[in-house]
Amino acid sequence: MPEIPRAAEPSGARAAEPAGEPLFEPLLRGAALELDRGPVNVARRLDAEALAQPDADAVRWRARGAWRARSFSSTASMSARVGSGLLNSGLRPGERVCVFVRPGPDLIAIVYGLLRSGLVPVLIDPGMGARRLVACARSMQPAAFIGVAAAHAARRLFAKHFQTVRLAVTVGLGPRFGAVPIAEIEARGSAERTVAPTVAQDQAAILFTSGSTGPPKGVVVTHGIFEAQTRALETLYGFARGGVDVACFPLFALFDNALGMTSVFPELDPSRPARCKPAKLVAAIAENEATVTFGSPAIWRRVVPWARAEGANLEPLQRILIAGAPVPPALIEDLRALLGPAGDVHTPYGATESLPVATISGAEVLEPDLRALVDSGRGTCVGRPAPGIELAVLRVTEGPLPSPRADLALAPGALGELAVRGPVVTPSYAEAPDATLGAKIPDPRGGLWHRMGDLGFADEEGRLWFCGRVAHRLQTSEGLLPPVPLENVFNAHPGVARSALVGVGEPGAQLPVLIVQTERGAVPKRQRERFAAELLRAATARCPEARCVQHVLFRKDFPVDVRHNAKIHRPELRLWATAKLGGRP
Repeated sequence: MPEIPRAAEPSGARAAEPAGEPLFEPLLRGAALELDRGPVNVARRLDAEALAQPDADAVRWRARGAWRARSFSSTASMSARVGSGLLNSGLRPGERVCVFVRPGPDLIAIVYGLLRSGLVPVLIDPGMGARRLVACARSMQPAAFIGVAAAHAARRLFAKHFQTVRLAVTVGLGPRFGAVPIAEIEARGSAERTVAPTVAQDQAAILFTSGSTGPPKGVVVTHGIFEAQTRALETLYGFARGGVDVACFPLFALFDNALGMTSVFPELDPSRPARCKPAKLVAAIAENEATVTFGSPAIWRRVVPWARAEGANLEPLQRILIAGAPVPPALIEDLRALLGPAGDVHTPYGATESLPVATISGAEVLEPDLRALVDSGRGTCVGRPAPGIELAVLRVTEGPLPSPRADLALAPGALGELAVRGPVVTPSYAEAPDATLGAKIPDPRGGLWHRMGDLGFADEEGRLWFCGRVAHRLQTSEGLLPPVPLENVFNAHPGVARSALVGVGEPGAQLPVLIVQTERGAVPKRQRERFAAELLRAATARCPEARCVQHVLFRKDFPVDVRHNAKIHRPELRLWATAKLGGRP
């Protein structure tokens, strides 16, 4: 029976190292990813599709009770008018533009317009709250602001934070708040599909993290990274011209048109995926004969029971991609049962700073031997490295790492912090040098290693396992304990919807406390004590290390991130558990 992987105590990083000190080698490598040299800009891909399939639908959305569509030709032309119109309005290539536009055809055309003109779109998750959102936008010192009426109302309300904005552009209906309509910007531009001569190292966009494990940070994405991501997705999932994507995660939809695929925007609030209406999502899949969809586990936890109750299926789909948090094998099994014989579920692993890093199919996850490892406390298997990715597992180390020293690297099977290098790894955080220093490891052989901030290990078969965030590790008297492996053990119980393992007490002597959200109606309040005892017995039978859990607490729901509604806010739960236990370890 496998043991819970444990990490050694963290060590301090050395500020410098002797010249010529050995450097670590990657533990895992993905297949080669061939990339072109010279000018690169994904808007060129959109233009190529507009020539190859001008009348095909690039984007579909629902309005006034019916599906509407915009073709590849129209999308490319609008993006050209927007891009050149912004330049003709006084913006200069390289300047930043905050974009707050609802998911749909205008968002796609505007972002491609910015990319083709060499302007840098700044995309911030609106669900993070007004204070954080304004702080993020202010830190970027944008030259322009493109948004819906509500976004411009916030811009006017917090005017002192947007003093760098020279051009404000409004999209959609509602008051203008002094902004220029997007139609006027288009009128200033040209439909001629020119593309700025950007190269791989040029900034393409700034994408903000959701702030689920700390303050939101602006991730700098280059044009070369967008191209590398597009090619990696083609290779991993066979995305190709003619595919139809029901876009439950708007940022992912930006790749669709570059791949020749149709983006379908369902009736769904992307900042609240856990509140999606399954009937509307399933209808969008069926009515558009979708071949793929990408969404948070929170979405599919709602869709599965509804589909069962209604006798519905998801058979048009060939692939369901799920990301944002560890995906339980039981959910993968339930989803595969709703697909046709050729359909499958895939769980890509990565982060805003590096995506994709690895991937695994549902068929492999559900192989009996692998599933048994997951359910008995090995961790969550996230598959093999994506094309172009090199992966190392490092000793958990506090502070910046100035170089990839060989003494940091761990062997297969050893638990440590995951670090990746490759063409999809982002170079820095915008206006955050300290964050960049802490997350990036310059390699004198070329490129940067990104510290994922995740705990994991590589097995002897070349697969990567995820065991939780470094910041969420429990520091017990027995050593460092990652939360995810044990949570998987408890989550295998049919009465558990999800669980979170947190450490109560001082680091080094923390007591593991399990917090459980039960399936709806599965455990009446008066039976919780009996259920907790049964849960601990069942978990210990599968994984003896489950004995370390001495307290089980119950919560109706968990605090989660704004982007996927799936990443658990463990620090908040730790404080709650501490209070429930009277502040004692």
